[in-house]
Amino acid sequence: MGNVVAIVGRPNVGKSTLFNRLTQTRQAIVNEEAGTTRDRHYGKVEWCGREFSLIDTGGWVLRSEDVFEKEINRQVQIAIEEADVILFVVDILTGLTDLDDSVANILRRTTKPVLVVANKADNYGQHASAAEFYGLGLGDPYCVSAINGSYTGDFLDKLVSLLNTKTEEADDDLPHIAVVGRPNVGKSSLINAFIGEERHIVTDIAGTTRDAIHTKYNKFGLNFYLTDTAGIRKKNKVNEDLEYYSVIRSIRSIESADVCLLLLDATRGIEAQDMNIFAVIQKNRKGLVVCVNKWDLEEDKSQQSVNGYTRAIRERFAPFTDFPILFISALTKQRILKALESAKEVYDNRRKRIPTAQLNEIMLPLIAETPPPAWKGKYIKIKYITQLPAGSIPSFVFFCNLPQWIKEPYKRFLENKIREHWDFCGTPINIFIREK
Repeated sequence: MGNVVAIVGRPNVGKSTLFNRLTQTRQAIVNEEAGTTRDRHYGKVEWCGREFSLIDTGGWVLRSEDVFEKEINRQVQIAIEEADVILFVVDILTGLTDLDDSVANILRRTTKPVLVVANKADNYGQHASAAEFYGLGLGDPYCVSAINGSYTGDFLDKLVSLLNTKTEEADDDLPHIAVVGRPNVGKSSLINAFIGEERHIVTDIAGTTRDAIHTKYNKFGLNFYLTDTAGIRKKNKVNEDLEYYSVIRSIRSIESADVCLLLLDATRGIEAQDMNIFAVIQKNRKGLVVCVNKWDLEEDKSQQSVNGYTRAIRERFAPFTDFPILFISALTKQRILKALESAKEVYDNRRKRIPTAQLNEIMLPLIAETPPPAWKGKYIKIKYITQLPAGSIPSFVFFCNLPQWIKEPYKRFLENKIREHWDFCGTPINIFIREK
């Protein structure tokens, strides 16, 4: 990672709004409710040809009734330690508060550059109110309006002048792997186990994770982005606006991922919502690895139990059954590296290309043995097969004389024969029938 900039401050000063403004995205959930952001949230910012990573953090709180207070404050401390430059966001409308002073006490101890950002300065007349922030002892305050972008240019000029001249790696083409599942199935615990640090807040309370949190993973010869998502519940059980936005971001994470790690709870089995999440993955034609988490809590770990569980999953997810199934534990780290290796194998399978000569050599004799059913006395003859060079998933074109009479069951037969001879485990396949 190159230059890192962290946004810190008390709740409801506009940190997530500023994060969305600078990254030119809507990644972070913005709500008037204090404590909306909990985990560290990463994004990319480019200004005047300079690029840096931006971290959004939860609001710093003390002696509150929020059960997440301790974890949120720990995430803020970690972000401060990671950052090269710190943006201390304050609210120009409410002025200086005791919480601002407590955050300033922490920042005055660091040797890193700190910029005081006086947010919500929607018009020039409010800039005079920023004078009281000189009392923080952290230098000149920069008045900005995160909600409409006013006065952010001068502030960004000062920010990039403080950054080191580091070169960023060109890693936009890295695989994106999303960890998805129902609430409380262990997604954040699994991400923490992967990266070896407590980066994501973990509690027994359903809905702890709200934003889709992106993490760079580069260990054991594996290099990709991991995305922790909010738990996806049934639509009729989503009552809060915040949870609605969390679910939307989880679904968008599936849409932008290459491979999805679908977590199931070993103690609860396969539920209807697991099927719904699987349907979203299938609809978006994404790679799939199914991980049965909390396997350490299962009393019967015999091979017979594993086979029964595996058979039940494949029966429920049919007709797509060619995907890896792993029995893991995020708590004990049992087989978690195997889950990442399987995800990488599925990603490689999505990019696999079969030579045309090899395709025709193997598939045409099989088709001759089991040709498509005749239609009204007319025989259908498949003459030639090739794989399309472009596309997000493997796509094969079969050229024949009467493509309109080849129905879905025979397409599934062709797909099964392809899977028998080449390893496309975990990835969907497109079968197209065209006229020669």
